[in-house]
Amino acid sequence: MANEFSGSAVIDRPIDDVFAFLADGENDPKFSPRIQEIRKTTDGPITVGTIFESKVKDAGLTTHRQFELTELDVPTKIRWAERSKNIITVPTGGYDLERVSDTQTKVTIHNTFQGHGFGKVIVGFALRAAIKDAPAFAQRIKSAAEASGQDSHKAEEAQQ
Repeated sequence: MANEFSGSAVIDRPIDDVFAFLADGENDPKFSPRIQEIRKTTDGPITVGTIFESKVKDAGLTTHRQFELTELDVPTKIRWAERSKNIITVPTGGYDLERVSDTQTKVTIHNTFQGHGFGKVIVGFALRAAIKDAPAFAQRIKSAAEASGQDSHKAEEAQQ
């Protein structure tokens, strides 16, 4: 059995806006409460090879994570790989984006878990928790992406 989960939501934002929001890993705390802090550690624009480092709290345990963007196909596909060493890692993950209309985008998130050492024993528990949370996680992404769109729209109005 593969240690994978996925979840989908339709976001009331154009696909280009949703892609830009999700490609910027510094937005992750807006929809993932486990992320306590995150920052981009590479210089320049967000592109393949960009690294994000984060501090994450799972099941009471705080760990440090490092993810690299491995594929960016604007505006439909984002892929990443975890480069850090933890008891459970995400060797592959990503978002698939699909234009529903000019103002709506379907997003599907998917992650693959891999256990290391003791993590091999508990990866199934982590996977079951992620599968159970996947619909709510997708809805948190939807809410954050839509709120982000409202924030940028308010900023544009304020500049006028």
